[in-house]
Amino acid sequence: MSSRTDTAAGVTVPDTRLAREATALVRDTSTELLFHHSRRVFWFGSLQGRNRDLSFDPELLYIGAMFHDLGLGERFQHSGRRFEVDSADEARRFLRAHDVPEDSVRRVWTAIALHTTPGVPQFMEPEVALVTAGVEYDVLGIGYADVSDEDRAAITALHPRPDFKRRILASFTEGVRHKPESTFGNVKADVLAHYVPGFERGDFVSTILDSPWPE
Repeated sequence: MSSRTDTAAGVTVPDTRLAREATALVRDTSTELLFHHSRRVFWFGSLQGRNRDLSFDPELLYIGAMFHDLGLGERFQHSGRRFEVDSADEARRFLRAHDVPEDSVRRVWTAIALHTTPGVPQFMEPEVALVTAGVEYDVLGIGYADVSDEDRAAITALHPRPDFKRRILASFTEGVRHKPESTFGNVKADVLAHYVPGFERGDFVSTILDSPWPE
């Protein structure tokens, strides 16, 4: 029987060992801010799946949502890789340790790796599309009116978002400021441009013009 903390807006967190262990892992290794955000991503992604009439695996969506920002943690700050890839690799290790089929592992890895790449995930498998949809809803407010005021209130009652805009931007900044090269060509370059003095964006045109190819 589901607890009241696992059901809101007609959506219930899967009551499986995999989901329970993912919840415990992220709660223990992530910040409270990112834990609540990741849980909301599952609910908002699920509701957008319902709105779009998509058939998806709730357990895979939940794992994707829970792990999607794990790579922002302190132990990954000097990995030199995009935080999305660090997050996706952690999810892959977790799933393989539980003998999850490789196609499911691939879906979760892809969902996490692409969740900050707009314009692509919505054309892929539902779990991939809906992790991004949940993130875009909670962070950017994309599709805000797609969820009723009542459902939104039920979800944020379980997982509040006080001062979330400022705090999530601070979390993004700390997560990637030590590896600025990983922001080339993606949205986190905007974060460092706002919050890290002296940050210089990579420039795609300059990279082409300055390449070693003779002309």
